[in-house]
Amino acid sequence: MRAAENGVVSPAVTEQEPPDPRPTPDAPRSPKRWIVGDPLPTSELEGQLLPKRLALPIFASDPLSSVAYAPQELLLILTAAGGLAYLSFAPWVAAAVVVLLVIVVLSYRQVVKAYPSGGGDYEVARKNLGEWAALTVAAALLVDYVLTVAVSVSSGVDNIISALPFLDPFRVWIAVGFVVLLAAMNLRGVRESGKAFAIPTYVFVASLAIMVVMGLVRWMTGDLPLAQSAQFGVEAHDVTQAGLVLLLLRAFASGCSALTGVEAISNGVPAFRVPKVRNAQRTLVIMGAIAIALFVGVTALALLTQVHYVENPCDLQGWAACAAQPQSSVIAQLATSVFGENSVPFFVVQAATAMVLLLAANTAFNGFPLLGSVLAGDSYAPKSLSTRGDRLVYSNGVIALAIAAGLLIVAFQASVTHLIQLYIIGVFVSFTLGQIGMVVHWRRRRRGGHRRGTVGGLIINGAGAVLTAAVLLIVTVTKFTHGAWIVFVLMPILWVVMHRINRYYRDVGRELEADDVTEFGASGDHAIVLVGSFNKPALKALDYAIAMQHDSLEAVHVAIDREAARRLERRWEEHGILVPLTILDSPYRGISEPLVAHIARHRRAHGSEVTTVYLSQFVVGHWWQSVLHNHKSQRIKSKLVLLPGVTVAIVPWLLDDAKLILQRPVRPMPGQDRRGEPARPLVRRHITVEEARARPGGASGKSRG
Repeated sequence: MRAAENGVVSPAVTEQEPPDPRPTPDAPRSPKRWIVGDPLPTSELEGQLLPKRLALPIFASDPLSSVAYAPQELLLILTAAGGLAYLSFAPWVAAAVVVLLVIVVLSYRQVVKAYPSGGGDYEVARKNLGEWAALTVAAALLVDYVLTVAVSVSSGVDNIISALPFLDPFRVWIAVGFVVLLAAMNLRGVRESGKAFAIPTYVFVASLAIMVVMGLVRWMTGDLPLAQSAQFGVEAHDVTQAGLVLLLLRAFASGCSALTGVEAISNGVPAFRVPKVRNAQRTLVIMGAIAIALFVGVTALALLTQVHYVENPCDLQGWAACAAQPQSSVIAQLATSVFGENSVPFFVVQAATAMVLLLAANTAFNGFPLLGSVLAGDSYAPKSLSTRGDRLVYSNGVIALAIAAGLLIVAFQASVTHLIQLYIIGVFVSFTLGQIGMVVHWRRRRRGGHRRGTVGGLIINGAGAVLTAAVLLIVTVTKFTHGAWIVFVLMPILWVVMHRINRYYRDVGRELEADDVTEFGASGDHAIVLVGSFNKPALKALDYAIAMQHDSLEAVHVAIDREAARRLERRWEEHGILVPLTILDSPYRGISEPLVAHIARHRRAHGSEVTTVYLSQFVVGHWWQSVLHNHKSQRIKSKLVLLPGVTVAIVPWLLDDAKLILQRPVRPMPGQDRRGEPARPLVRRHITVEEARARPGGASGKSRG
C-alpha cells in the first residue's frame, strides 16, 4: 500500500488477478497422484458399482481363501492333541462345519433382502435389539476385519515361504509390505481394485478345483502318492472321554474359520449394481457353493494322502531337518502329491494360494470402511470415516484398517497359528446377534400382518441363531486361554469408545441447536489487523479489513523488539497510511497475551462489540518449507478463538513456490465440499483522506497500549 496523489490510499497489493487454479497439462504429478490416481467426480459414483463377476472376488475372497487354512487348522488340532489316530474324526468335524456354513449362507440371504442399506448385522441389531447389541456387533466386526487382514496376509506369506524357504527371516516385514500394497490398491477405488484382484481369485478357485479333481481321480485309479509328511509319525497322547469331546469341539472351532467373511456381502450391498438385492444374493450363493466344494475337497484329499501337520515341526518323529526347514503348508503338500514337487502346476497352486490369501484381506478393506461410514452416520464413529476420498472410497477407513492390521502382524510376528486363535470370536458374535435380530424382525412382521415369507425366515434365522450361538460358546471355551481373551478385552473397549463418541455428538448437537432463549446481538463492529512487520502480507490483510468497512479499524503491533517497532512507525508515517497504529509492549516476548489484554480493554470500554482480528499467513509450496516458518498466526489464532465476541480472519499470502499447489487437483478436507474456480476479487475503490477520517476510529495517528 502506498501514498498516492491528492492524499488517497491505493490498495496495490490486492488488485492483481490470482493465478488460474486449474491444473495445466505440464503440471508436476505428485507422488499421491501416482499411487492413488486422479480424483473422480461424485457423478462417477454409479460407474464404481460392481457387477457380480467383480463383486465375487472382492467380497468373497475371504471365505474362499479360508479353504487354504481352515482344513489345515482342523487337522493341526486333531493331530497335535491326540495323535494320528484322531484324524479319523476329521470327516465328521468337516461335515459339521459344512452344515453350519449352509445355514449361515441361507441366513444372510435373508439379511440382504431385509436390510439392503449396507449395515449388515449392525443394522439388524440396531433396529431390532437396541443400542447395546448394535455396538457389540460393531465392535466385533471391527475387530474381525482387522484380524481378517492380519490372518489372511500372514497365511499368504506362509505359503510363499513354503515355496521359497529362504524368505523365512523376513516373514514379518513381507507381511507388513503386503498390507501397505493392499491399502494402496484399495485407495485407487473399489472397481479398480476389483479388476486387479479378480484374476488371482479365479485362478485360485480353478487351480484348487483341478488339484482336487485330479487327486481324487488318481486316488480312484490307485496312482495318488502320499504326502511328504506321511512318513513321519506323531507322538500319541492318552485322552480321556471328556478330553476327546473338548478336542473335537476345539477342532470344530478351528474349522469354523471357513465361515469368516460370509457376512461381508450383507455389509456391501450398496456397492452392487442394480438390482442390488438380487445380485448380492446370487453372489452370496455362488460364494457358499464354491467354498463348500473346495473345503470338502481339500479336507478329503488331505486325509487320503495322509497329511500330517503340527504346530511345532519337530513334533514330527523322524524329520531330522525340522529345526532348519519350515513346515510345508497342507496346500503345498497336496500340490506336491498331485502334481509333483517343483512342477509348474505346483508353483501355480502355490502362487495362486498365496495371492488369494493376500487378497482375502481385500474383503476387510471393503467391509471395514463401509461399516465405519455407517457408524459415522449414526454418530458412533468420527465423522471423517464418512468422507469419500479422491477415488470415491472411504479412504480414512482404509488407512485406519491398514495401520491396525500392521501393528497386529508385528505384535504376533505374522504367526497364523497364534493369530487364528483370536480370529473367529468377533465374527460369531456378530453372526449370533444378527440372527437373533432377524428372528425379532420376522416376529414383528408377523404381528404387523405381513405373514408372507415369515415362517421360512423364522426357521432359517432361528436355526442360524441357535447354531452360531453354540459355536460362539465352543470357540470361547476352547480358545479363551489360547489368546481369544484378547478379543474379549478389545471389544468392550471399542464398545465404550463408540458409546462415548455418540454421547459427545449428541451433547454437541443439543448445544448447537437453535432455540428461543439464546439471543445474539452486538452494539458495534471493531477490526484489528495484527502487523508483525511492514511487508506485503500485512498490507494485504489491512486492505481486506478496509474493504469490509468495519465501524472502527486499527492496526496493532506487539513490540518484542523496540527498535523494530520504531522502524515500523516510521514506515507507517512515510507511506501515509491513515489507519491508526497501536503499539503494545510485550515484556515477556509473547504476542498472544498482550493482544488478548488489549482486546479485553477495548471490550470493557465499548461494551458488546464484535471484534474481528485479521492475521496474515504464508502458504508454502513444499512440506519442508513449513518447517522454516514459525507459524505464529496459528498459535495466536488458537488463543483468540477462545475469546467471546472475537472472530479470526486468516488472510493467506501465497509464496512463489505455492503456485505449484494451484496446478494440482485439489482434494477437499474431511467435511468440505469441492470448490470450483474462485471468483475474481473486487477491485478496491481508492478512498480519500476525508472518507477515511469520516469513519469511526479512522483518524490518522498512532497510539500505544
